[in-house]
Formats: sequence, C-alpha cells, structure tokens
Amino acid sequence: MRKRSVRRWLSGAGALAAVGALACGQGIASASANPRSATDGSTAPQAQAYKPPSHDLYYGDTGPAVKNVQERLNSLHYYAGPDNGVYGGDLEWAVWAFKSAEGLPVNASTYDTITWAFRRDLAHPKPPPVLVPNGGAERVEINLARQILVLYKHDRVHLILRISSGGGYYFCNPPSGGGGCGYAVTLDGNFHADYFIPGLDIVPLGSMYNPVFFDPAAGQAMHGGDPVPWYPASHGCVRLQEDVENWFHTELVVGGPHATPVYVRGIAPYYL
Repeated sequence: MRKRSVRRWLSGAGALAAVGALACGQGIASASANPRSATDGSTAPQAQAYKPPSHDLYYGDTGPAVKNVQERLNSLHYYAGPDNGVYGGDLEWAVWAFKSAEGLPVNASTYDTITWAFRRDLAHPKPPPVLVPNGGAERVEINLARQILVLYKHDRVHLILRISSGGGYYFCNPPSGGGGCGYAVTLDGNFHADYFIPGLDIVPLGSMYNPVFFDPAAGQAMHGGDPVPWYPASHGCVRLQEDVENWFHTELVVGGPHATPVYVRGIAPYYL
C-alpha cells in the first residue's frame, strides 16, 4: 500500500457545512463511570525500578505479564483499562498510544505486539511531545502525526489516548448534510471544548456518541461510537475508544469563558 501525505485542503464547500455533519460512524458501548476519578489519573509510577515482561505479548494473551503492562501503562497516564491480566481492547489502544508517543512503529504487521523495543521503553519512557508549551495549564493537545491525544491538568500530563482522526479519503455528504464533496481531514488550529451532546447524536453521515465539539463550524468533535483502528479513518472528527467515550467529557470544562483549550497540530499519516 502506497503512503503519501495529503495536504490539508478541501474541494467542495459542503464537505464541512453543518455542525455534526462529519459524523464518524455508528455503534455505541455500554455506559460506565470514569474509572480514573478514584485516583484522579495522577498516580505516579512507583519509585522502585520497573521490570517489564521478558517476552513478547499479543492480543488475547492473559496472565501476570499482561497485568504488569496494564499497571505500568496506567501509571504512566495511558488508559489501559482494568488491571485484569487480559489483553483486550483497552490495552490494545494504550499499546498503540504508547508506541506512537515513544516513536515506535504502528503498522499492519506489529501494531498490537508488545515487542522488545516496547518493553525497553516501558522501563525508560519518554513523555509525549509537547505541541503548545504555553497553551495553558489545562488543555488538550491532538497530535495528528502521532494519532494521540494528550490531556494536561495543572500543566502536567493527565491522560494519553490513541485516536483516529480524518482519514484523508475523498467523500461526499448526503443531501441532508448540505451535499458537496471533499477530503476527510481534521483541521489544524486553536479551539476550545465548546459544547457537549450527551448520548447518541444522529447526523447525516452516521452517529456520534457523547460528542464534545471543538470546531462547531466544521462539525468536528471528539467522540465515541465508532471503531478506532490503528490508522486515521474518520470523516474529520477525533474518534475516542470505547469506555473512554463514556467519561472523557467529564475531564474537560465544556463551554463558557473557561472552556478547555483544544490544540490540533500536524499532518496525519494517511494511507491512500
């Protein structure tokens, strides 16, 4: 498959016409409370030296080695789900996020494998790249090039998530969405968490679950309700993983003069 960067341009004014027009698919997960609220998501890694597993791990694996990785990623502010020793969806998304933050490859061959390089970096992790150093103590940074979202609180990393942004493909809106065609991109810029729609929001291109709109004019939101593959795939929104979609909005100040800033930077690694 040939890889190339698609520059951030649109053909057809209708491609970004209406609020919510760029829904990124369908399907929702069962509701759950924010599991980070009990610890405030700020638990520091334990002082003693961390010892990673000694062998590769794969999706579907179970046991103490998997739990070891879950505990470590959660302590580093990734969301790996419960520390239950089962390599399932939440851990997979956290593995992708950690690989992306560390600069390790995420591709069709090794995207969910916990490799030697991964385990090495677990022992000596780097912080995710800072996009807007003076962007405010409370902010969201969306790194399109690495397909990660970093939430800062008190100017410290609070949460790191894998996302799926605009996929770079050409698409056309249905007439109910204003018509017109364009490329599926997530726009760079400085935004805020403007408003939140609870539950399922039905829009011309599908549906969004618990969307937090940061660019209402373009219909772009951070939301759940869609698959989150390892590559950019949405119509322009920022897709969030299952479970996180149920409580992510509670981590933000939505609307008003103190709305959480949202910074979007970079060019997504489109595969066309």
